[in-house]
Amino acid sequence: MRMPKIQKALEAKRIQFEYTEEDGCGSLDFQFRGLRYHIWEFQDGEAFGVDTNVYHTGRSEDIMGDYDTELSELILTWPDMAVPG
Repeated sequence: MRMPKIQKALEAKRIQFEYTEEDGCGSLDFQFRGLRYHIWEFQDGEAFGVDTNVYHTGRSEDIMGDYDTELSELILTWPDMAVPG
């Protein structure tokens, strides 16, 4: 399982997501407040990074370094999803 901190943050916020893994890279797709987001992991030589639109919904950007911590901390600042029932 790749990006465990991000997955835990999404679960903590009750945001349903789809996770897939291919060639050692993880991919997360989810919806939050009617907007679709993605966090797609890639490998560039020895380094890993992600292509994501979590900062700017209409625009993707690459993030290198400790993206698992950076993006999980951002997601934890979002309001909790309302769960019916």
